[in-house]
Amino acid sequence: MHVAYIGLGANLGDARAALEAALLALAALPDTRVLRHSALYRSAPIESSGPDYLNAVAELGTGLGPHALLHALQAIERDHGRERPYRNAPRTLDLDLLLHDGLTMETPELTLPHPRAHQRAFVLLPLAELAPQLQLPGRGRVAELLAQVRDQPIEKVAT
Repeated sequence: MHVAYIGLGANLGDARAALEAALLALAALPDTRVLRHSALYRSAPIESSGPDYLNAVAELGTGLGPHALLHALQAIERDHGRERPYRNAPRTLDLDLLLHDGLTMETPELTLPHPRAHQRAFVLLPLAELAPQLQLPGRGRVAELLAQVRDQPIEKVAT
């Protein structure tokens, strides 16, 4: 069983409902279960415009390899109306494979760890809620990386 961390985000439509549905879809993937997930966080778009995002991170136990999991995440996004008209466009649902068993890889289709995870409070804060001692290979420990993005506005959403 592999351990994978998935970043979830949405800023179009009912973002909370989209993230809740995405967690159910992740749990329904073959040979996969959601081990735990963070609270929801609100953050402003980075290098884009549009409404604020809701974000979370889920920890999965999965038998799927990195590429199979990536394809499953993309299918869930499509099922939720995800379109990609331009880079950083607002999203009905965004699912990012952040880490997969601590692997490092760079293929035309997939880079692990996620190439910008260490620069984003909306990834690091929910990830720190789950695993503050986790290492992002080549970048450092999540708790230490979080200290470097403290200037990015983000707030925990009441449940």
